[in-house]
Amino acid sequence: MAYATINPYTGETLATFPNATDAEVEAAIGRAHNAFLGWRRTRFADRGRILQKAADLLRADADGYAKLLTLEMGKITAEAKAEVELSAKILEYYVRHAEAFLKPQKLPVLDPDEGEATIVHEPLGVLLAIEPWNFPYYQIARILAPQLSVGNTLLLKHASNVPQSAAAFEKLMREAGLPDGAFINLYATRSQIETIINDPRVHGVALTGSEAAGSVVAAQAGQALKKSTMELGGADAFIVLADADLKKTVDWAVFGRHWNGGQVCCSSKRLIIVDEVFDAFVDQYRKGVSGLVAGDPFDPTTTLAPLSSQKAAEDVRDQIRRAVEFGARAEDVGPAVPNQGAFVQPTFLTGLGDDNPARHWEFFGPVSMLFRARDEEDAVRIANDSPFGLGGSVFTSNPAHGAAVAARVSTGMVFVNHPTKVEADLPFGGIHRSGYGRELIDLGLKEFVNHKLIDVVDIDAHF
Repeated sequence: MAYATINPYTGETLATFPNATDAEVEAAIGRAHNAFLGWRRTRFADRGRILQKAADLLRADADGYAKLLTLEMGKITAEAKAEVELSAKILEYYVRHAEAFLKPQKLPVLDPDEGEATIVHEPLGVLLAIEPWNFPYYQIARILAPQLSVGNTLLLKHASNVPQSAAAFEKLMREAGLPDGAFINLYATRSQIETIINDPRVHGVALTGSEAAGSVVAAQAGQALKKSTMELGGADAFIVLADADLKKTVDWAVFGRHWNGGQVCCSSKRLIIVDEVFDAFVDQYRKGVSGLVAGDPFDPTTTLAPLSSQKAAEDVRDQIRRAVEFGARAEDVGPAVPNQGAFVQPTFLTGLGDDNPARHWEFFGPVSMLFRARDEEDAVRIANDSPFGLGGSVFTSNPAHGAAVAARVSTGMVFVNHPTKVEADLPFGGIHRSGYGRELIDLGLKEFVNHKLIDVVDIDAHF
């Protein structure tokens, strides 16, 4: 596993980094454990002061941090700056709310003889975070901020194509005043991941990534009897009902499918439109997608980013070819994308019959699967015909009815009149093959804690 920064637009290798040695991994686990012994006793106010400083430092050099995202994975400048700000907001969220979330909870006991029972939330220790390349800072922030707030410490194994982003976040936290060892970036190998998980000083693993990677790591964590959370792939349904405002809906569909180059677990990958408005929607959607501008991600006029690597682009093109072999129809949309850069031509896939396995795939790029639903009932059926269950959306002029339809969609998140979105103050997570566990808000905060019962019982013994 080679850690390297390769510009997805120019193809230039900008920097390479050696894999961690086994000795470095062992030393890192020891440093993280030693840091935990002190960090767990640190006051909430002092933890929060460090997180706030990190947020301030991110904002103070937002352009510099954003530039690194564009260099390493091709994110357009506006989206890179938005990710920096989102990461800062997540850090701030826990500055403001962590102490209240972790307040001891007195239980309403049924019998006075049960005593005075309280649940306290205590940190577990060292955790391993395995994170993907598509949101290099946000993915770190959404596990780091809550777990540092609790009192845990963190080892990071980031994606091999964003090594400088990983190192930048480690440096950020060090500059913010985080004690040595409380957050360590490791250029670990796959075999070293299993070694880390099996170490008795490590108490859990959080992974965001592919379904394949999640199944391997979840199995390793289970074998070691360690807690794990898995944030995996998705193929979000974008349901368009007959009464939807078509212009607004089309605009959100173009954004929802193509932001971050279409490389988002919770982007709108399956557009499910009721028959009554299908043709009108697709005509307008085609025009919207055709208006995207593929080019240099540093150019402010660019609205469609390259994919993260040439291999990623080749993999998506191969998926399209196989979907067509299974009977789908593929339509290239818009002007031809540049030959330079890891671009994939925006593509519509239609004719994805019930017997076409591609209807159940995740396309991690600018590929839109379009489904014509007979009616609302059929739209919900198609939405739920997926191995994934991350997010989804329902578009309608009747928000109350949209919420009722959303309640029938089997996912971890559903939005009405907006594509699935990520915010500092909203939970994130899915069900089915999209994984398990939640990140952000109080749910993410409490994924890796000991919910310990303390019961003060003061009665005479009975024999």
